[in-house]
Amino acid sequence: MTKPTRVDPHALLRWQTLQRLAPAPWLHQEVARRMAERLSWIKREPQHIIDWWSHHGGGLEALQRQYPRAHIATMEPGQREPTAVSTSTAAPSWWSWMRGKTTSATTPANPPAQAELLWSNMGLHGVEDGPALMQRWLDALAVDGFLMFSCFGPDTLRELRALYATQGWGEAHSPFIDMHDLGDALVHAGFADPVMDMEVISLSWPSAQALLTELRGLGRNTAPLRFNGLRTPRWQARLDAELEQQLGPKPKLSFEIIYGHAFKPEPRVKVQSETTITLDTFRGMTRNTTRKNSP
Repeated sequence: MTKPTRVDPHALLRWQTLQRLAPAPWLHQEVARRMAERLSWIKREPQHIIDWWSHHGGGLEALQRQYPRAHIATMEPGQREPTAVSTSTAAPSWWSWMRGKTTSATTPANPPAQAELLWSNMGLHGVEDGPALMQRWLDALAVDGFLMFSCFGPDTLRELRALYATQGWGEAHSPFIDMHDLGDALVHAGFADPVMDMEVISLSWPSAQALLTELRGLGRNTAPLRFNGLRTPRWQARLDAELEQQLGPKPKLSFEIIYGHAFKPEPRVKVQSETTITLDTFRGMTRNTTRKNSP
């Protein structure tokens, strides 16, 4: 039996292709600003940062303001390796990543895990395999590096879901994941001390048309059980009328925003009857233990 998926990968690929041509939505930029305020909780100042799915996340400027001296690299959907953000006209060099310089060069394939901050704004809810993505995040981080991410939660667009259910129009969007399940997934991937938080943002528009225009900028319906065909102008007119009738002449929608934060811990050594570890690993484990036990 084929395992049911949360996201239609073909619809997701079409959307990722479209989003490269459009600017980051206003809502994503606002969430990035709010998430950047939470960086003040972190006393350590990272020198190497990866902005995961940077273009549609709209958080690069917030990161640059928060960490003006950091080396920032970006990752986009379908990209295999980070691309360093260019802040200099100097000729790129292959060692620029290691030296912490920002150039127009890309990092080597399968770069060493050395990012001290991995930032992902408003992207996790759209992926087909969240646990696999979290594993990639863990692999990209250095030990003691930290992850900051945001995504939509299950209360997002609850008004639209109710309307679609009433009219029998199929799924309005792919389901969003609860923050407690996201926290469990982080632990399962190998992260430590996950901290999850959420808030609800309510937005209103002057008309149903304005609402739908903004929703199209936020994403597309990638639910496997969505209506699989072309809608007619008659259906579009009915949707506009139902939105204004059910949600008022200035329709309002809710967006649950989940914020997550976690660290990459020292790797655990599997204890067996006979265990062999390298001297460097043992020294790292000893330093980490001493640091945690020091007053």
